Amino acid sequence: MSKFDYLVVGSGLFGAIFACEAANKGKRVKVIEKRNHIAGNVYTKEQEGIQVHEYGAHIFHTSDKKIWDYVNQFADFNRYTNSPIANFKGEIYNLPFNMNTFNKLWGVITPDEAEAKINEQCSVLKGKVPENLEEQAISLVGTDIYEKLIKHYTEKQWGTDAKNLSDKILNRIPVRFDHDNRYFISAKYQGIPKAGYTKVVENMLQSKNIEVRLNTSFKDVESEIEGIKVVYTGPVDELLNYELGILPYRSLRFETEWTEESLGCAVINEADKNIPYTRIHDYKYYQIHQPEVLASKKTYLCKEYPADYEIGKEAYYPVNNTESEALYQKYLELLKERYPNIILGGRFGAYRYWDMDVAIKNALDLADLILKNKNIS
Repeated sequence: MSKFDYLVVGSGLFGAIFACEAANKGKRVKVIEKRNHIAGNVYTKEQEGIQVHEYGAHIFHTSDKKIWDYVNQFADFNRYTNSPIANFKGEIYNLPFNMNTFNKLWGVITPDEAEAKINEQCSVLKGKVPENLEEQAISLVGTDIYEKLIKHYTEKQWGTDAKNLSDKILNRIPVRFDHDNRYFISAKYQGIPKAGYTKVVENMLQSKNIEVRLNTSFKDVESEIEGIKVVYTGPVDELLNYELGILPYRSLRFETEWTEESLGCAVINEADKNIPYTRIHDYKYYQIHQPEVLASKKTYLCKEYPADYEIGKEAYYPVNNTESEALYQKYLELLKERYPNIILGGRFGAYRYWDMDVAIKNALDLADLILKNKNIS
């Protein structure tokens, strides 16, 4: 290990970008990955012409031109624009909530009518400041939308009653008083890499100054890191052997199948509590740049089932609340004592759920700080 300037633990977007930036500055970087493939949770694999997202679908979106220009060095993106729909007991609604949704729910025609209906339903709170997710949702969209399209989906996702969830989870809900069904309406740049995300990461790691080793955990090389700067993108509780307890996450499991029964769209949210999965994806519809794929009868469906997290499962969503934040801060203090040469990075390291553009920006910022020898403590 002594021939390397940096050890990067994890080959997801964050780790790959840091490694790439360091290598471009002439630094020698070793990247280790505990899985048998690179790219972390954005890993994609082509199967019969379809790019399958093995750990759930990832749709890139940003309004930051610098970030968009950066990722376009490594990939050619299609113009996929996320416009999901929700199914509630056989009724289909637009997501985000727009005039199509309001018309189907209440028969309203104009934005003023829709807004008046929402305000009428919000009055059940009697001016109370929201203290949980249920109250926050009602304050934003009223009781009907909450009961049909938010409550059961959210409770499946988080595994608890919406009253037990923080109002901060719903800082905003996409609501449109027009017929625009784009989910990320403020994101100027959107799309999915035509060759898949794995190719993006592969291109980031192609420098001769980078060596990648798969099927390797931090514990496998821990004895060799003395004097080496380490960027660690895994969970801090795992790094410290869960000494203070397990940081809470939600996990997912996936059921997939090849079929000729297409959804007719890329994704449908399942808002009915009697349907145990939260979303179903039809992966061929993410490939809008390939009309021959879209025209094919054969397709690949993926159902997402929320699951309790436990050691050994994949972590997906941090359960951020007062208690988990306090535990995370204790782990940060312990980390300083045990591994003063380790810098945490990425979603797991930060214990935050970041969109991809945020992860990329944070990786670039960290690389800039470290490679310019600035103080990051």
